[in-house]
Amino acid sequence: MITEFLIGFVLQAISMLGYAGVFLLMLMESTVLPVPSELVMPFAGYLVSNGTFGLMEVIIASLAGSIVGSLISYYVGKSFGRATIVKFGRFFFLNEHHLGIAHKWFEKYGDKTILACRFVPAVRHVISLVAGTAEMNLKKFVLYTAIGAFFWNSVLLVAGIMLQKNWVEITKYAEWLDIAIIIGAVVFTAFLVIRHLKSRR
Repeated sequence: MITEFLIGFVLQAISMLGYAGVFLLMLMESTVLPVPSELVMPFAGYLVSNGTFGLMEVIIASLAGSIVGSLISYYVGKSFGRATIVKFGRFFFLNEHHLGIAHKWFEKYGDKTILACRFVPAVRHVISLVAGTAEMNLKKFVLYTAIGAFFWNSVLLVAGIMLQKNWVEITKYAEWLDIAIIIGAVVFTAFLVIRHLKSRR
């Protein structure tokens, strides 16, 4: 029922607003609003496949939306602080458990958590708030957010292009897609760490 409502909402928003719809939906997805990118980007990919949308235009609109939405969350976190976010978060679709996980990861792994968490279900919606409460360097925040959002959005976009009219099928495999991307991100990060360590010898 909820999934059907969200599918209808995404379809209507993009059909009515075009690229602006993609921008707004991805902005909402990057805050704490329950708009899944797993619906937005595959549908946009389908529209690219049939010639309705241009590939670069969708990439730019989605990336801009992700960055702006993340910045909104960042400044909310920075302005109100962790205690207030945890106290009132439940009224704004925030899960205290997910907030706790994001805080622990950020404290343990630092700034690069922003990049990694773009690929982690549920946590990616709150990590920008955590970065704000930690007063992370803004330039680094935008950089890591942009890199992570670009790869995540592109994977979903390509999936929609390949599936075409069957784009909605991706919702059935979203969890496995998340796992595959997480594994890929871990492997890539490990490669960079190993290469860095070797270069220091």
